[in-house]
Amino acid sequence: MNTLIKAVTLAVVLTAPVASFAQSEQPLTRAEVKAQLKQIEQAGYNPAAAVDANYPADIQAAEARVAAQNAMAQSDTTGYGSTATGSSQTGAAAPAQ
Repeated sequence: MNTLIKAVTLAVVLTAPVASFAQSEQPLTRAEVKAQLKQIEQAGYNPAAAVDANYPADIQAAEARVAAQNAMAQSDTTGYGSTATGSSQTGAAAPAQ
């Protein structure tokens, strides 16, 4: 009985890491790649007019613009408005003496 418990425990310990690696992220679908390319093109990147000398800089700039647009779109999802600036005080006025 004791050997059986040890064997089951050992099997569980050895198979747990395998199960965690099996849950990898799915690759992008064709539709997702096309949507990302459309976003980058709308941000100003033109793959047909790409010059080898400007290649990394122009696509990185377009990707940065897309990331900034996505960040702005996600930051305004709370429904509570923007961050308040300034200060205020609360409480009752001091009684006149």
